[in-house]
Amino acid sequence: MRSLFSIAPVIVLSWSVSLPVLAETRLAQAFEQAWQRQPAAAALAERERGVAAQIRAASAWTATPPSLELATRSDRFNQRNGAQEHEVGLVLPLWLPGERSSSQALAEAEGLALNGREQSLRLRLAQLFRETWWNWQLAENESALAGERVNAARRLRDDVARRFAAGDLSRADLNQAEGALAQSQALQAETLAQQLTASYRLESLTGQPVDTANVQPEPVPAGAATRHPALQALQARLEVARRNVDLARAQTRANPEIALSTRRDRSATGEPVDQTWALALRIPFSSGPRQDARVATANAEAIELGIELEREQERMTRETAAVQLQLAAARQQLSAAEQRRRLALENRGFYEKSFRLGESDLPTRLRIESEAFEAERALGRTRIALALTISQLRQSLGLLPE
Repeated sequence: MRSLFSIAPVIVLSWSVSLPVLAETRLAQAFEQAWQRQPAAAALAERERGVAAQIRAASAWTATPPSLELATRSDRFNQRNGAQEHEVGLVLPLWLPGERSSSQALAEAEGLALNGREQSLRLRLAQLFRETWWNWQLAENESALAGERVNAARRLRDDVARRFAAGDLSRADLNQAEGALAQSQALQAETLAQQLTASYRLESLTGQPVDTANVQPEPVPAGAATRHPALQALQARLEVARRNVDLARAQTRANPEIALSTRRDRSATGEPVDQTWALALRIPFSSGPRQDARVATANAEAIELGIELEREQERMTRETAAVQLQLAAARQQLSAAEQRRRLALENRGFYEKSFRLGESDLPTRLRIESEAFEAERALGRTRIALALTISQLRQSLGLLPE
């Protein structure tokens, strides 16, 4: 008779012996599918187009687009002497001193902030994706083990039934074998429900089913990313706030305007037409308290983001150190789980032989088989927990799934 867990070790270890390149590529592809389904990814192209337009606007020669002025006067509706006057003018809004360069710097900073925001959102999605991914793997592993336990328990029940019919075992032994089969079937139903739930959660991110073959943990990071995306996004937002301060200080008043116009008029019918030219300059008064309010608001935003950046750096440093300790503990747990499994398999072999020889009873055999199953289950959970911890370490370092 085949032992209760003769196939289970293959299922538990299958994800850890597959080809790394295939696993990394598939994991990265699944994450990319999840990212393409995000609303931020769909709107990214339009946001980039908006930033590019803002940069072009800040590089224009006028603060706002020029305007055309048209005016006409006539005595057609009263005296009707033929008096007419037509005026055409062009109004050019002028940049304030330092406003144009500040606007250009702000537009460039917002372009960098958009890129930082994208990377930060990708990393935030990566955290949810990694947790969902390894919870799915845990559910798949539990379901596979439960299925093998049912098959093995059914084989054991059939063997006990044959020996009961031959008079070698009692009715109580058969009842115990039937009870063990029923228990394994209940566990299989529970793990199947968990597997379906985990699959649905993963499919809600990727938009399609994910193949369970060739699943492997991410590579252990050799070092942190060049710049953590979350810190990069905060730094970019801080730079935008600082450029807003500079722009608010430059905008001391509304934009002055220069106007060039020409006028053609005649006083009555038959009189000669006169044409004159005019050059005008409009200079608004200082905005005073309104500008102070804008500068104070922009300063407050910059101060807040600067402190937030410092706190985030401190938090990430502590988080990385904590995850590294968790990784060391997970490796120790894996070593202990492998030793427990090895001892459980040896004991199962001993009691399987003694049961065939009639030196041990069925309850002891079932207990040893249950211990072997729990050892296999604990080993699978420990392996997945180690893989999750590696993913969490990569997450704390700002690295995307591979």
